[in-house]
Amino acid sequence: MSISKEMLAVILGGGAGSRLYPLTASRSKPAVPIAGKYRLVDIPISNCMNSSINRMFVLTQFNSASLNRHIKNTYHFSNFSSAFVDILAAEQTPDNPTWFQGTADAVRQSLRHINPFESEYVLILSGDQLYQMDFSEMLDNHKKHGADISIATIPVGDREAPEFGILKSDGIYITSFIEKPKKEVLPDWVSDTGDHMKTQGRNYLASMGIYIFNRKLLFDLLENEKKDATDFGKEIIPESIDKYKVCSYQYEGYWTDIGNIYSFFEANLGLTQDIPEFNLFDNKNAIYTRARMLPPAKISGSTLEKTVIAEGSIINASRVENTVVGIRTRIGHGTTVVSSYLMGNDYFETIPEMNQAKEAGIPILGIGDRCYIKNAIVDKNVRIGNDVRINGGPHLENSDHPLYTVKDGIVVVKKGAVIPNGFVI
Repeated sequence: MSISKEMLAVILGGGAGSRLYPLTASRSKPAVPIAGKYRLVDIPISNCMNSSINRMFVLTQFNSASLNRHIKNTYHFSNFSSAFVDILAAEQTPDNPTWFQGTADAVRQSLRHINPFESEYVLILSGDQLYQMDFSEMLDNHKKHGADISIATIPVGDREAPEFGILKSDGIYITSFIEKPKKEVLPDWVSDTGDHMKTQGRNYLASMGIYIFNRKLLFDLLENEKKDATDFGKEIIPESIDKYKVCSYQYEGYWTDIGNIYSFFEANLGLTQDIPEFNLFDNKNAIYTRARMLPPAKISGSTLEKTVIAEGSIINASRVENTVVGIRTRIGHGTTVVSSYLMGNDYFETIPEMNQAKEAGIPILGIGDRCYIKNAIVDKNVRIGNDVRINGGPHLENSDHPLYTVKDGIVVVKKGAVIPNGFVI
């Protein structure tokens, strides 16, 4: 049987995403734009499609309108195919008046929609991670060892270990699990991660939040055995280790959890490196997204250094360095942008609209002339005037303002903000 018939994928849309605020003020975490032209949810969907898994449910609850619109406009399959990407929004029903209470509860509440679709296995994924992975290899490993549940694991070092669920395995099956261990107990959780990983100090196996369940077991756990459990990582997985065959599938490629503003910023800027760890230029692992009919980018008089530029951009800046420039971005003359992520715009402003804005004393869409922007994330549809200076860094304290937020030294200019001429952050 082909993997497309054997496996269904369930992608979890995540909670309110408060650690990614203000990027999640008006959109859900999986809908946050990444790499200038994609959305976070495109990553797990693309991984599924590249692994020949083409039946996917995306579970959403918070601020889901833009995510729903993106999926509806992007993932169209042939009428003669069984492939689909369906949104399952949290819904109140006569027998369940509550919203999703956690990852396991979200899947439990969606079982009645998943049930009519035949499959041997269910793949459960997070909607806010950046990685490229072949799930067919994970399924082969699951079958080979006769597992009931498989967990994708990644070797991590001392610094990251306390942020994850850490597992111990006997080489095949997981024998014990601890959620976010304190530093002092880490020596008890060292695993044999292989010689290559050990030389990098990556001695602990962390759960990636990627699971394969035998379908029958998943339904039985959620509907009968663990019907009050709300979370996979905290309850279902730890309580299944002694009772079922829970297998570890060790992944050694690039993977990052986009949990907060700093990790989001680092992941995007990492794409500007000469050979980035996350490879967008890969024939076999394409990242799919909405096909937009946009013109090529236009650049005039600019020095560009380690910069990724999306289509539809018009750049007259003097220098752009170590920066991701999103779709339809406009940067004025004499402006310098360093170590920043500019998300771009949802539309082009016409010349009459620009003239109208100028007459009203409002900056035109994009970034004005003679600006200096460093260590910043500029959200969509922002208007930045002339001679504006945004200089992020550790010297800035965390704070929230009507136009921008500062987190970990990164200045996040809010979606649709209007920054007047000469403004300084």
